[in-house]
Amino acid sequence: MDIRYSCNQRDFKRYTTEEMRKEFLIETLFVADKVTAVYSHVDRMVTVGIMPVSKALPIDDGMDIWHTFGVHYFLERRECGMFNVGGAGKVTVDGTVYALGYKDCLYIGQGAKEVVFSSDDANCPAKFYLVSAPAHTHYDNRLIKIEDAAKKPCGAAETSNKRVINQFIHPDVLKTCQLSMGMTVLEPGSVWNTMPAHTHERRMEVYFYFEVPKDNVVMHFMGEGQETRHIVMQNEQAVISPSWSIHSGAGTSNYTFIWAMGGENQAFDDMDNIPTTELR
Repeated sequence: MDIRYSCNQRDFKRYTTEEMRKEFLIETLFVADKVTAVYSHVDRMVTVGIMPVSKALPIDDGMDIWHTFGVHYFLERRECGMFNVGGAGKVTVDGTVYALGYKDCLYIGQGAKEVVFSSDDANCPAKFYLVSAPAHTHYDNRLIKIEDAAKKPCGAAETSNKRVINQFIHPDVLKTCQLSMGMTVLEPGSVWNTMPAHTHERRMEVYFYFEVPKDNVVMHFMGEGQETRHIVMQNEQAVISPSWSIHSGAGTSNYTFIWAMGGENQAFDDMDNIPTTELR
């Protein structure tokens, strides 16, 4: 497991491109028959990629759970949400099997002991993208199909940001301790996300970009509003965003991204907005 420690906004101003990428960018998430995990000390969020090909994979495969988390199993004091961004697959949670198609979502509450991932077809393996946050109590597991997500169209073609926000793990859909997750799909011809930019002092986020066409990239903007930086991101990469940082992006094509939030509240509109003309 890769462990990332917290960075403050004052030190961040002096980071080189290489330092910034090492601190916040998760370049590789999906490796055949491996669990890839990044533990961030920013709100203790864990970002995981799981791609089972020739065998089923338990959620803690290759992890030293006690050494890293001080618990006996991964979700003893955690909750998690996941999306399948690959071929059809299954997640077995304490004996209950959940079938996930492309872009389907599964929430697993605190206390689940055995979580195992598998693909229906080794030639088209599932890719499970997972984010986990600390939790203090249990809420029921729930499978949410893409068609059942709460859909919020926004933006316009004229401003290159026509998109649909799909809310999955969200207070309007189901109860969780602190984790919120959703998927934003940009329409062809639109490239901007989360602009005008904002921060939220009370929550952090992780963005996972996918459906980025070959030979295209996304410029992910971060930093304080008065001193921004950017990270060039490719398909199926994720980026950690502390509470003090903006988190927006513009691609060389349209794309899709999954957002995950954790922190003091789950109020989706609790944002400290920054007028675009005031960005520096």
